[in-house]
Amino acid sequence: MKYSDKILNTPSSFIRNILKVTDAPDVISFAGGLPNPISFPIDEMQKSINHAIEENGAKLFQYSTTEGYLPLRQYIATKYNNSYGLDINPEDILITTGSQQALELISKVLLNKGDGVVMEEPGYLGAIQAFTLSEPNFYTVPLEDDGLNVEQLKTTLQFNPNIKFIYVVPNFHNPTGITYSKEKREAIYDVIKDFDVVLIEDDPYGDLRWNGEKMPYIGAGRLENSVVLGSFSKIVTPGMRLGFVITKNKELMHHINTAKQATDLHTNIFSQIVVHDYLVNNDLDAHVAKIINLYQEQANTMLDAMEKYFPSTIKYTKPDGGMFIWVTLEEGTSALDFFDKAMEEKVAFVPGDPFYTAKSNVNTLRLNYTNSSPDIIEEGIKRLGKILYAISSEKQTV
Repeated sequence: MKYSDKILNTPSSFIRNILKVTDAPDVISFAGGLPNPISFPIDEMQKSINHAIEENGAKLFQYSTTEGYLPLRQYIATKYNNSYGLDINPEDILITTGSQQALELISKVLLNKGDGVVMEEPGYLGAIQAFTLSEPNFYTVPLEDDGLNVEQLKTTLQFNPNIKFIYVVPNFHNPTGITYSKEKREAIYDVIKDFDVVLIEDDPYGDLRWNGEKMPYIGAGRLENSVVLGSFSKIVTPGMRLGFVITKNKELMHHINTAKQATDLHTNIFSQIVVHDYLVNNDLDAHVAKIINLYQEQANTMLDAMEKYFPSTIKYTKPDGGMFIWVTLEEGTSALDFFDKAMEEKVAFVPGDPFYTAKSNVNTLRLNYTNSSPDIIEEGIKRLGKILYAISSEKQTV
């Protein structure tokens, strides 16, 4: 059997593969970016399912439009207009099968083999996987504590005219947990506005903030080639796979719509109508507030445990929201080797390697705190700390 170069060169999902081996009940897993199931509004969703069937009947089970359910798109437009002062209309929105599909559709529309993509380093591995299918050249720009290195971004754009788009996760970044500062957002805008590139701002975590103020987007509302990606996976339910693309660029939206038609005709209409029913008949802000309180407690538990059990040489981010903490081990320590030792102690995380396009055997890793109880978090970090002290002692001995 002969397979395409594009699939042979696309890595399988590191996290999905890890989850297969960490599913055992005795393994403490900080690996997956999983929302806490206790946050799912099951009773309310049950009512919405029943109500949606009563109100819509056969419509829930029929083919639908590629763009998505119009009332849901109107709800999204209103939400973003109220939250960010934008001028979004339903026709500026396309409902996708999770924001992961949005990444793949955009790469189909914009990329030919060898075209350039600017990625954060480290960057979201799901985006790396989706874009790799189109066989681009990746140009990585280091991620600092408050966003991309602006000077390197400018230089990268100046010397690589084949770059088609820039991909960023500006709020509670996956994998690092950092958030772009207002100053850095403005500086990035000042650079990008002079280049004919698309800016993709992927924002699945933006509602999950417990510290600081909501930030404006870098490009939405002022860059012609602005794309914002959103999702209901982190604030309602991930299993229904509802994401969306927002762009005022009508030509770009037309092509994304065409790619969507060729991919799956339309996103699950049952899920769209049920989620819309939930949104309009419940207090989403109150629901999200409960999620935020839960995740803040879990994040603080993990950070406190890391301060207590990790050697002082270990560095880590302290997020203001979202789902992740990024850990930097001592120089020369392999996160992959650490992972193997951690699995012997029944603790899992994601080593940093899959978050880089051109680096391997790195000394960084991602921890997720949202899918574990405080007691489990404490125990897991304690086990990891014990291993880290042992590794540090071995280095000093050598």
